[in-house]
Amino acid sequence: MHTETTIAGIRGRLRDVRQPGTRIGLVPTMGNLHEGHLSLVDKARELVDRVVVSIFVNPLQFGPDEDLERYPRTLAADRDKLASAGVDLLFAPDLAEIYPKPLSRTTRVAVPELSDVLCGASRPGHFQGVATVVNMLFNILQPDIAVFGQKDYQQLLVIRRMVEDLHLPVQVVSGATLREPDGLAMSSRNAYLSDSERVRARELYRTLRWSRDRIRDGVTDYASLERQAADRLAQARCRLDYVAIRQAADLSVPDERAGPLVLLAAAWFGAARLIDNILLDGAD
Repeated sequence: MHTETTIAGIRGRLRDVRQPGTRIGLVPTMGNLHEGHLSLVDKARELVDRVVVSIFVNPLQFGPDEDLERYPRTLAADRDKLASAGVDLLFAPDLAEIYPKPLSRTTRVAVPELSDVLCGASRPGHFQGVATVVNMLFNILQPDIAVFGQKDYQQLLVIRRMVEDLHLPVQVVSGATLREPDGLAMSSRNAYLSDSERVRARELYRTLRWSRDRIRDGVTDYASLERQAADRLAQARCRLDYVAIRQAADLSVPDERAGPLVLLAAAWFGAARLIDNILLDGAD
């Protein structure tokens, strides 16, 4: 596996491997890799001839009071995991390579509506930061496909909308959420949890499953179901951000003509803000 830290270097490597008929896949990450990330690599390897992984902790998607400075950086260990997973190229640029100008003067990409609800409401500017850096990576690497995890479901929709609206020649593929044996969705931020917080954090997925089962039983009063789910999560002594039932296609509030649904939740357990979701039957 080759590692490149500059835009010129990674473009040169890709010119060498991009032959007619050769498909390139990208798995964008912020590093501190776990089995969930590696499952996205495996999915990409099934679909393309060459797999590129990027590792870049993107400051534009962190708010002023968020965990940018203490976000885990584990590049050496990440490199070993990716090499063992059969990755062809690693792109690991530093801050100045991606943002040569001050962040306040950097061009941004905004995806309206999808970026302003749920996580976007509590983390203003987050999805603008995500869309900006992903658009940069697409321009730098020019992949045929890009694989993103379903755990970050709102992010997945934002990126798909950006690709559609900007006519980018990239196929966006989702990879299933991988879970720990206790049901907790794999996340780099799980490392922030104490033992007791981790036990309480299990309730996030349990509550989503409970809500899913109520809907499968025929419950259609979604607002009432959201309140009940919030009450369940309150028992876990978390600081709830939201628990929501939305249409899977665009995160709009469902009505009696609702299509496939997605259940989403975000909550703080100690210093860790965790998110999770479940797609209901028929959702893609």
